[in-house]
Amino acid sequence: MKKIGFVGAYDKTDFIIYIARILVALGNKVMVIDSTTNQKAKYIVPVINPTKEYVTDFEGIEVAVGFDNFESIKDYLGMPQSAVFDYDYMLIDIDSVRVLETFGMREADHNYFVTSLDLYSIKKGLEILSGIRETMNLTKIYFSKNNYEEEDDYFNYLALGYKVQWDEERIYFPLELGDQNVIYENQRVAKIKFKKLSNQYKESLMYIAETLVGEKEVNNLRRVFRQLEKGV
Repeated sequence: MKKIGFVGAYDKTDFIIYIARILVALGNKVMVIDSTTNQKAKYIVPVINPTKEYVTDFEGIEVAVGFDNFESIKDYLGMPQSAVFDYDYMLIDIDSVRVLETFGMREADHNYFVTSLDLYSIKKGLEILSGIRETMNLTKIYFSKNNYEEEDDYFNYLALGYKVQWDEERIYFPLELGDQNVIYENQRVAKIKFKKLSNQYKESLMYIAETLVGEKEVNNLRRVFRQLEKGV
């Protein structure tokens, strides 16, 4: 099982679900865990009878809401604590340092720091990282209209002194109104559709998916993504 963290104050639930859908299309068993304060997944993922803690299926993705550790998920699923999850991927949406610790994200296979470049998202996100006691490796994901070196330099300046080892690569998602409108439309019809998303947004989704699955699966990944684009 690969454990992947998406850390930050920025709203990242939708794009995590889109990444999960790509991994499911490739034949993987995937759980998305929304451990955030706002629990956005409770409102955008269809469920018949939401409770304080629950797991539901959404287009082949198991979505867990209201849990802040693996032990409570096992209890809900009726698994012994000594049992091992049979998921290929667990994608965890995180907005607090406490949850970083309770899910043991320092030992994750990959951790991303997700932010836009408005001051609230940056400073609130860094507030989460301020509680880290031992150095973590993080990859930046910027939701920004522009890909300016000055923006990254500014972020790096604000992030000085934090116990984070930043990867050299950084990933950009365009802040385009068209993509937001497509995502909102998909929410209303309770579907995960890729066809109308911008090419840049889809390329960024694919880049993350390729990183997660590795080179051996890249050709299969591209094939299933073309099917997702067509709605097959």
